[in-house]
Amino acid sequence: MVEILLAPLVVFLALVGWVGVQQLYARFQARYPQLGPFRDSGGGCSCGKGSCSSNNAC
Repeated sequence: MVEILLAPLVVFLALVGWVGVQQLYARFQARYPQLGPFRDSGGGCSCGKGSCSSNNAC
């Protein structure tokens, strides 16, 4: 019974942690723009023939 309640909590905490890391990364990039552009993780999911595109279907 404890596992059934604990599993969704662990998943939720992992997702909250991921959002927190993305916010820290964006804040760090805002402080140090000379290190390069902020790259959002909303890109494509496949690469082919030596190039990646966000238009590729998953």
